[in-house]
Amino acid sequence: MKEYQAENIRNIAVVGHGSEGKTTLVESMLYVSGAIDRQGRVEDGSTVTDFDAEETRRGISISAALAPLEWKGKKLNLVDVPGYFDFIGEMMGPLRVCEGAAIVVGSVSGVTVGAEKAWDNSTRYGVSKCFIINQMDREHADFQKVLGQLRDRFGTEVVPVLLPLGEGLNFKGVVNVLENKAYETSGKSCKEVPVPASMADEIHVAREEIMEAVAGTDEELMEKFFEEGELSDEEILRGLRIGVVEGSIVPVGCCAGGNGLGVAPLLDILAAYMPSPAGRKVEGVNPRNDEPEERVCKADEPFSAQVFKTIVDKFVGKMSLFKVCSGTLTAATPLYNANADKAEKAGNIFTLRGKEQIACERLVAGDIGALAKLQFTNTGHTLCDAGKPIRFDEIEFPAPSISMAVYARKTGEEDKIFSGLARLQEEDPTIRVSKDPDTTETLLSGQGEMHIEVVNKKLASKFGVEALLQDPRIAYRETIRKKVKAQGRHKKQSGGHGQFGDVWIEFEPIGDNVTEFEFVDKVVGGVVPRNFIPSVEKGLRENLVHGVLAGYPMFGLRATLYDGSYHPVDSSEMAFKTAARIAYKKGCAEASPVLLEPIYHVEVTIPDENMGDIIGDMNKRRGRIMGMDQVDGMQRVVAEVPQAEMFKYATDLRSMTQARGSFTMRFERYEEVPANIAQKIIENAKKDEDEDE
Repeated sequence: MKEYQAENIRNIAVVGHGSEGKTTLVESMLYVSGAIDRQGRVEDGSTVTDFDAEETRRGISISAALAPLEWKGKKLNLVDVPGYFDFIGEMMGPLRVCEGAAIVVGSVSGVTVGAEKAWDNSTRYGVSKCFIINQMDREHADFQKVLGQLRDRFGTEVVPVLLPLGEGLNFKGVVNVLENKAYETSGKSCKEVPVPASMADEIHVAREEIMEAVAGTDEELMEKFFEEGELSDEEILRGLRIGVVEGSIVPVGCCAGGNGLGVAPLLDILAAYMPSPAGRKVEGVNPRNDEPEERVCKADEPFSAQVFKTIVDKFVGKMSLFKVCSGTLTAATPLYNANADKAEKAGNIFTLRGKEQIACERLVAGDIGALAKLQFTNTGHTLCDAGKPIRFDEIEFPAPSISMAVYARKTGEEDKIFSGLARLQEEDPTIRVSKDPDTTETLLSGQGEMHIEVVNKKLASKFGVEALLQDPRIAYRETIRKKVKAQGRHKKQSGGHGQFGDVWIEFEPIGDNVTEFEFVDKVVGGVVPRNFIPSVEKGLRENLVHGVLAGYPMFGLRATLYDGSYHPVDSSEMAFKTAARIAYKKGCAEASPVLLEPIYHVEVTIPDENMGDIIGDMNKRRGRIMGMDQVDGMQRVVAEVPQAEMFKYATDLRSMTQARGSFTMRFERYEEVPANIAQKIIENAKKDEDEDE
């Protein structure tokens, strides 16, 4: 592949809902452009961009994959982005480095949630957009219906530049509205044919819509359009390019990726109208003084690049995919990681097409490439010239929404699992591995059940270790509800010195559900010697971790030592610790012990039409609705819900709202568990204890 300058490069993220044919379309583009000799199929696991073992097994895209091709003097760096919401994090990196987003929608399914999310994220990153109505050869395909949906949802800036020649089984090509030319296509074959007379009105309307949209990009063009009602072809093309870059025009094309129908004219549109990176400005800071810095996408600027994806390969090691934001990269370019404050070695430079490595002597500003075995570099990091350092903003990834506890299937493989998960975190920043300080479980958190399941499968395939996933344990607590006095007396005689400790302790609830434990010394007259009082406190603290109901830690307890006795010879620190334990178990058992559960503050953001379902569901989860308000055209429901009811909420919310809803949650406080539920928890805890014994 030859070297291309920034003005001839098009970086395009191919995004949209799952199962709309994105991977098949990218595969078809590679084949039509001559980048590959044979078009693979998702069903056969033979496509270029679905190369991971888990992708071929499931028949879906899991990771974003690079697919560069050459088309009529332009280099198109296509990035095939997964459409399933469990892998939404894979969209963030590509949208950060691509100037264009091709949003794929189905000719039958029309506008879906995936298309809406792709639009919203593209807008957030300031990425130019186009729509591709794919699978036009399907039964019940309806271009005009889908076009109407796109306009209803995204506005009148959506204009068709390619119209279909037939639909469904009769689909055989497209009409380029801008050229007023028709093309019958199949695979690499593309021939011009006469424009059907029956389409004259449809083409005229589409051209008028384009002219109207173009006129809005420039005052001169607007005046001319109003005066003459017409713009020249040159003015239309110039205005269209400006409008696409500014986001005021969103062109719509159509094709059938599976058969290559309409793909060549679609490539013409992408190459001609999607923006190049040339002259783009990227803002950052100087890592040495935090002063603002800026880089322009030119070959003669100081070198800078941002890593947008990391691939962990068991044979090659770690590969870092990056975009050259400014300057030129060669094997001799000294690299400085502005995030880690470390020097890196460039080594061999290559670009990826799926898993195929294509060697490059150098990469210029605007291009996308890869480096292997960078020691300190992770996704989001900035590589730059140490003499002219800059650090770009890191890429924001969505927070995890579901967690599972991770255990090793085989004893002794714990370290392998955790080191493997650490490597997979480098590849996927939306994974989080943490230790729950209350339950001591290791938690694997992700975007959904499928996401976590895929991570587990990758552990097995890439690192040869199997993990067991379970629902996390709830960090229940126990407390007491009334004040009691209890004696703890420990007396033991065994030949020589015996053991003797005697304490009277008053136990009472603190009442604030915040303070864990409070020890009060009210001993007078030396009935318990001063040197043994710390032992009493220590004995209590050691036993607080095991409550009297179900073995959960005791919480909100005040213990007042007020009386006792001792033996001048047989008393010891150990004897008084034991006496404290006896008093604790006896006293707390008589003080109306209850179970507490963690309550979480939950904020759910949903469309208006889902409000009833969400509130009803919250009530079923024992949640309390605390308030409702409107945020950015969506409804926000604020509730307090027991943690035990929220483990699979991410999946359920996605189902109830067709994935339009989102939520956040944080720990709020502990509250008493209802008696009927507490009884089941206590029974299960005792059963587990018996099994362990």
